[in-house]
Amino acid sequence: MTSAVMPIPAQERVLPMTGIHNFRDYGGYAARGGKLRRGLLWRSGQHCDATPDDLALVQRVGIATVIDLRGDSERLSYPCLRHDEFNGDVLFHPGETSGARGKAVHEQAAYNVKTEQDAHKAMLRIYTTLPFQPVLVGTFRLYIQALAERESPSLLHCLAGKDRTGVGAALVHTLLGVHHDDLAEDYLLTNTAGDPEARIAAGALHVRSGFGLTMDDAAVRVLMGVDAAFLERSFDSMAQRHGSVEGYARDVLGVTPQMVDAMAERLVEA
Repeated sequence: MTSAVMPIPAQERVLPMTGIHNFRDYGGYAARGGKLRRGLLWRSGQHCDATPDDLALVQRVGIATVIDLRGDSERLSYPCLRHDEFNGDVLFHPGETSGARGKAVHEQAAYNVKTEQDAHKAMLRIYTTLPFQPVLVGTFRLYIQALAERESPSLLHCLAGKDRTGVGAALVHTLLGVHHDDLAEDYLLTNTAGDPEARIAAGALHVRSGFGLTMDDAAVRVLMGVDAAFLERSFDSMAQRHGSVEGYARDVLGVTPQMVDAMAERLVEA
């Protein structure tokens, strides 16, 4: 994989938003054959609390394809707002992506969690099976296909924009040859991007009210943040079953060398 060169400062990646958390460009990294283009690969949390100014900024970015990694019940409970002039496509595979309760990954992990250690163990368990959730697999397939076929900017998001979105973005980075250190850095940017305290506070309402009234503050922070060990657990799980992350993409998502080449043609500049 290509070594990291001249990293783009985090503040240049993150767009300032009030009601959309963790909205950022995950392009710009050194990749196989060049560098990922800026302004084409976006990721964020959900848009149900977006302000008019937030939506105007999203519209100016020019996003034409939205990939929604949430489950059906999440979309029903938290419908995303769109700009009046948005006329793009919203892609998703129907069903629940995080088990029978139909919750976000961090919400599902919160069940019976009380301490920081409990939370860390719960997140590792979730990340072990996350890449193989059938509905998530279906939406990842739609995402890779869109990146191989569409020229315009796209947005990948889930509820908090950190777990399902984090794995999806890291998968794209891996397929395009981004160095592991760079993709891990991008994954961890969730912990500082935008207003992390506001994101943690918003998430705490959900995890405490739904699953953990006795949960301590340190546990909430684990559930609402990311840890390098979480992403490594998903990657290790892919490799154990399919030899590598690329093997997972081939065997589970149906990604062909031709699709990777098409992605690179659109997303990588010399």
